[in-house]
Amino acid sequence: MLKQIAVSELQLGMFVHKFEGGWFDHPFWKAKFLIEDTEKLAAIKESRLRAVVIDTAKGKDMSSPAHTKAPAAPQPDSPATSRIKSIRQRSAVQQSATQPVSMTQELESAAAIADQAREKLNKAFIAARLGKALDVRKVEPVVSDILASVRRNPQAFSGLMRCKLKNEQIFRHALSVSALMVALADRMKLPAQDIHNCGLAGLLLDIGVIYLPVAGDPPGGNYRNLDERVWQSHVLLGHRALENDGGLPQLVLDGCLLHHERMDGRGYPKRLAGTDIPVVARMAAICDTFEFLMAGTDKIPKLDPAAAVEAMRAQKGAFDEDILRQFIETVGFYPVGAFVVLSSRKLAMVIDEDRKDPMRPVVQAFYSLESGERILPHRIALAQGNDDERIVSIADLSGLDLPEDSQLRELVFLSAYRSQARA
Repeated sequence: MLKQIAVSELQLGMFVHKFEGGWFDHPFWKAKFLIEDTEKLAAIKESRLRAVVIDTAKGKDMSSPAHTKAPAAPQPDSPATSRIKSIRQRSAVQQSATQPVSMTQELESAAAIADQAREKLNKAFIAARLGKALDVRKVEPVVSDILASVRRNPQAFSGLMRCKLKNEQIFRHALSVSALMVALADRMKLPAQDIHNCGLAGLLLDIGVIYLPVAGDPPGGNYRNLDERVWQSHVLLGHRALENDGGLPQLVLDGCLLHHERMDGRGYPKRLAGTDIPVVARMAAICDTFEFLMAGTDKIPKLDPAAAVEAMRAQKGAFDEDILRQFIETVGFYPVGAFVVLSSRKLAMVIDEDRKDPMRPVVQAFYSLESGERILPHRIALAQGNDDERIVSIADLSGLDLPEDSQLRELVFLSAYRSQARA
């Protein structure tokens, strides 16, 4: 029997079925567990939860005699107290700092978040490579920071990851997928805790590559260049490592294990199909593939972001069509970083979205196909122009006197926002 009680009435031996409050109100990864120790009980009572729902079929009821004295509060340096303080501080900052801002305003924050996130991920990955147990709690705050950035501006963090060269592939992929997952989950209007957990799943999807039997760096710096059977084992290795961490939500575990399943049943490792694949895994398959297509491998050339969207739409049987539609609405049919041809025969790169008119984003023009020369870079808000300037196609930059795609993308993106910041 389920029963809601005040947090102050909670006792040892009770089974917590649900927390009445937000994710930032408590320090626990899951909400269903038996209260077996005084530190856990004290942590709940010190949290900001309003109430809890207990399951009397699995634990003690209110009518049961309380044989245990009320526990003392944990010492200031206990793990529970430290995490509660961290959650309260992070929550307070985020509640006051998630109002919508422009791309230009958010880029500096996004860059700082990326730098801090990379440091946390690097330490966790190195520890795992050295054989230490994976401690997800040390990287978990990264998701909260990314989520706050995405809510201030949906394109800034992902756009920066897509257009900045100085990101090692494994870290860039993890951060990019995490940002895409929280943005997609937000658009799908999932519950707040699920949105956070989707971001955590995205961050940890490929954690298993750390445990692959590879000596040194992978070929070309990309683990997907490994033998297919070796590469595919990363989902099982990652899932096992996350299970050993203990207490992670099933949503995160499912995302890690099943993000290479396909709707037609031709994926791995379990060959699940359709709705047998958890929603988080269907979301992760889309976000992960989008990032993979833009990175490429030794055998598969990398694609422009807009071309990656087209390629995914063409992969019949691979993705949940409704979730893919919402994903495209999230990143845009022409995502930030896409090179396009304008009706004026100029080449430009998408540098921001237009929320009211997704097919007419903000672009930075940099080259004239008519003259075959570079032009003074300039910003064009296609939806606000009166000259009927529009996108006519995705650009093919081969054969032009231009830097390599990824270098050009960084140059155009950063120069566009440096000039905006000075304006």
